[in-house]
Parts: sequence; structure tokens; C-alpha cells
Amino acid sequence: MATWRLRRAAAAIAASSAAAFSTSKRTYARRTKPAPATAAADARAAIAGSTAADPLDVLVVGGGATGCGVALDAATRGLRVGLVEREDFSSGTSSRSTKLIHGGVRYLEKAVFNLDYGQLKLVFHALKERKQVIENAPHLCHALPCMTPCFNWFEVVYYWFGLKFYDIVAGRRLLHLSRYYSVDESVELFPTLAKNSNNRSLRGTVVYYDGQMNDSRLNVGLACTAAVVGAAILNYAEVVSLIKDETGERIIGARIRDMLSGKEFDAFAKVVVNAAGPFCDSVRKMANNDVVPMISPSSGVHIVLPDYYSPDGMGLIVPKTKDGRVVFMLPWLGRTVAGTTDSNTTITMLPEPHEDEIQFILDAICDYLNVQVRRSDVLSAWSGIRPLAMDPSAKNTESISRDHVVFEDYPGLITITGGKWTTYRSMAEDAVNAAIRSGNLKPTNGCVTDHLHILGGYDWDPASFTVLAQNYKRMKRTYGGKIIPGAMDSAVSKHLSHAYGTLATQVAAIAQNEGLGKRLAHGYPFLEAEVAYCARHEYCECAVDFIARRCRLAFLDTDAAGRALPRIIEILALEHKWDKARQKFELQKGKEFLETCKSSKNAQFRDGKHNGQ
Repeated sequence: MATWRLRRAAAAIAASSAAAFSTSKRTYARRTKPAPATAAADARAAIAGSTAADPLDVLVVGGGATGCGVALDAATRGLRVGLVEREDFSSGTSSRSTKLIHGGVRYLEKAVFNLDYGQLKLVFHALKERKQVIENAPHLCHALPCMTPCFNWFEVVYYWFGLKFYDIVAGRRLLHLSRYYSVDESVELFPTLAKNSNNRSLRGTVVYYDGQMNDSRLNVGLACTAAVVGAAILNYAEVVSLIKDETGERIIGARIRDMLSGKEFDAFAKVVVNAAGPFCDSVRKMANNDVVPMISPSSGVHIVLPDYYSPDGMGLIVPKTKDGRVVFMLPWLGRTVAGTTDSNTTITMLPEPHEDEIQFILDAICDYLNVQVRRSDVLSAWSGIRPLAMDPSAKNTESISRDHVVFEDYPGLITITGGKWTTYRSMAEDAVNAAIRSGNLKPTNGCVTDHLHILGGYDWDPASFTVLAQNYKRMKRTYGGKIIPGAMDSAVSKHLSHAYGTLATQVAAIAQNEGLGKRLAHGYPFLEAEVAYCARHEYCECAVDFIARRCRLAFLDTDAAGRALPRIIEILALEHKWDKARQKFELQKGKEFLETCKSSKNAQFRDGKHNGQ
């Protein structure tokens, strides 16, 4: 039965590229009935149509990686599922990660030195899930070599043995073997690596492999895949209260507010799964205001630098900064992402990086590079809140295990918290198992998500971009209204192939047939056609949804995103039939969001030491 269900789900996902997500070949100007409005309306009707007598099996609160993973898992088990997200999918922590799919090298180090079997078990589990995530979304995830510089022979031996043990723990799920490189070999692989640092001479490097992803696009892919297999998925729908049965002893649903229309409705479910990330305590308090908080929020800041800071295809790991933290510098989507910090914080809807945290990261990487590290090179910066499961005896968030917790502290309300991106799938599996027990649900089969490709990943091949380059043109509209042809060059083709997988042909068809082949920003491969596609098929309701979580431009280059914003709003206005007032509102909200991504242009101050011009 489970095998049959897996095949049916895979068939549905594969067919979606040809049927459910087919793209009209009518001209852009004539398109007056966008598909996503219908899809959102259908989801809203399915969720609002639930009653106390005919409830959903599972109502998921939260559209991050874990929440969408729960919806996908439950739907592929044959359960009737609804999901509501207060803002956009991946609008919180899930879009603000280090972009690594990793087993946790530092957790392995702690497990060995502290003889901590719990930490070792966490690493085993994460390495298993790392392999599955990459295989299930091959267009969005890949193996990435990471270089660890060694400045004395003890470090060479220490890191070589440690990373070999990491390979051994991975076992058959190993990505590639780690190895030592001499100084000359290391500099050839990473030209900006300094041979001398703080009066220390480089003795070589040890390179190991972890995974890398496009986090928010993976999250959106999970949401769309869950919708394809039958879940009712709805963003911009906030839970304002929980509904209890007549005795007040069990949660049987939620009161939901549509954030776009302002209307409210009730949704009923046998079990409510709380996957609200850092905000899960707020949902728990709706059931019982006296609950003890479970979240210990930790802030992680990242910055984005130009591509010349790191070579394409090789990351750099600073295993121990002056205050003992780990800092990464990784190539990502044609730029370099560096981070992260790990400090206590307060929970806010839109966390912002502080200038001292940006300066800390610049300080940390400065000692290891032979290029001048400048504050003016920071293209974007962001802060994410990790929802760590709190251990009252822990003195700081660094010592808290990243393992997840599933519990039911009020009948009918299952909370899933903690964990990390890498283990989202198994976290979802555990949450659904708990929901089945709590609600006495009757799934048609067991969990099948361990080998289920997300939308666009089935039958994808790294050479798929050549099909786009050879068979499609980018028809671009000039300022005078004339449409001229342009080549679907390799940069654009590769971007589309990796961002949309096998569905990239649908985006290319829009670029060719509807005159939306122009790039949105100079130096970046994002096309106007992607705005229309995401509005129709990926629940893109607002301009920030696109610049932050569909194309990632806000995270790559704040200034470029600001320049592209008016055109993005213009296309979304045609897709969603916005009036002038809504367009003005979207422009304001877009600018406000970009102000929180502190690039060198909108930094609060520049009195740090990295001010070279």
C-alpha cells in the first residue's frame, strides 16, 4: 500500500508539469484570469468548509519547512490536510538559514569530547537526512566542498582525523571523502585564501563535504508539492484563536483571519499541529495561557559579499573565531554568503541584523583572506531566529542541542519545535505520527516522504538547462513597446533549471510567448517571466514574496532588489488586478522590507574598521 501511494504521489508530481501547471500561450496583455487566485480560493473553501461534524484530519499552523513538511507527509498518507501560514511560506526562519544541509561537524566534536551519545545520535540522524534532502530536491540542493585552513601541524592532524570520523559516521550516505591539500593546492582551489594570518603560516587545508540549498525555494516547493498531492495550502491566513470542544478539554479547530481580505472563518480538525517556529509558544498560549515557554530564541546573522570573495564551488570554514564561534564563507547563487552569529535575542516578526554583528563577521573572515574586507562590499545582510527547544539548565544557546521536540501539552494540539532545516522531513514524520495517535486517525499507508521528490525534482538532470538554451528565446519588450528576441543564454538557463527543476520550461514558455524575457536586474539572471509564473503557480501574493522568497534578489543584493521592485509590482498588478492604491502600498512595504536587509547603502553607521574604499 505504501509503495502504491508513493508511486501515485510521484505520478501526480510528474504530471503537474504538463497538466496542473500548464502555461497559457496567450499574450501577456490578454491574460485576465490568473490561476493562483483560483487555487487560493479552492484552498480557502476546503479549509473553511470543514465543520465540527466533518473536520479535516490535520490542520497545520505554520508554513515554514517543518509545517510544509508536515502537510506533505500527512497528505501522502491519505489524510485530509489543511495548512495556514500567517504571512508567506518561508517568511520566517526557513528563508534565513546558512543555506547548508549538514550533519553538524561541531556537534560531532562535542559528542566525542563530552562523551555525549545524544549529540552523536543527532549527527547520525542529520547525516541520514542530509542525503535524502539532496536526493529529493536535486535541482535545489547539491554537495559543496568546505575548506578548513590549518596554521600549525597539530591543526592539520586534528581536523584531518576529525573530518575522517565525520566521513565514517556518514557511512554509505557519504557525499565525498574528505582530504588534505597542501598550501599550494589550497591557494589554487581558493585564490583569496591568505598564506599568512596573524603571524601564522598556512600549513595546508582539510576539505570535507556538506550539502547546500536554496532554502526558501525548497520551502515553497514543499508547499506546492503538498498542494499537488491533495493538501489545502493557504498563505496569509492567521490563526487568531483555537476552538475547543463543548467540555473545553480538547482543541478541535481554529479561528482564522484572511490577511488579504480581513475576513475571518472557522476551520475544524481532529488534530491541530503547531509548527509556528519561533512563535509556537504564542499558539500554545491560545490553548492554555499558563504554559511554560519552550522556545529559547537564538539570532543568526548572515551577510552577502561579491563573488570574488570566494571561488565558485568551494566554501571556507573558520572553525573557531576569537570568541569560539564558527564562521562560514560559502558561494551561493553567484555571490558569497558569510555567517553566522549565535546569540540570545527576542522574538520579532522581522528581525534585523545589528551593525556590530555585521562587523563581527567581517572581522572573522578578514584574518583568513588576502583581499581587503570592506563594509561597503556588503550587498545584503539578514537576521534569522532559530527556534531552539529550551533546556532550563543551559547557560547559552550554543550549548543547546538542535534536536527537535514533539509534544502534546493540550489534547488535540501537537507542537513540533527545535531541530534544523536538514532534519525537517523526519521532524514532520514524527509530528504526523503523534497526530495520528492523538486523533486516532486512519491513514491509508505509512510515511513515504523519505524517497519522494518535491515538485520539479522528479527526473531532473543537471544538463536540463541545455533544453532551455536550445529551444527557447527571451522575447523582450522595449520601452517603445516593441518586442525583440534575445538568447536564452547559459546563465539564465542554468538559473531557471536549478530554481524550477523540470518546470523551468513553463517559465521559459512565458518568457518566449508573453514578451516577459527581460532581466529584472542588471547582473542577475532573474526574468520578468518568473514574476508571472510565481503569481500563477507558487502562491506569490505580494512583491516581497517574490524579491525575498521566490527569486532571492533581496537576500543577494538589496540595492538591485530596490531597483527591480517597481517592475515586479507592475507585473503582479496585472496578474492580481491591483489598483493604484494597492501598488503604492506594495512599493512602500517592499522598501520597508529592504531597509531591514542592511546593505552598505542603508547601514545605520560605518564606524567599524572595514571602511576601505
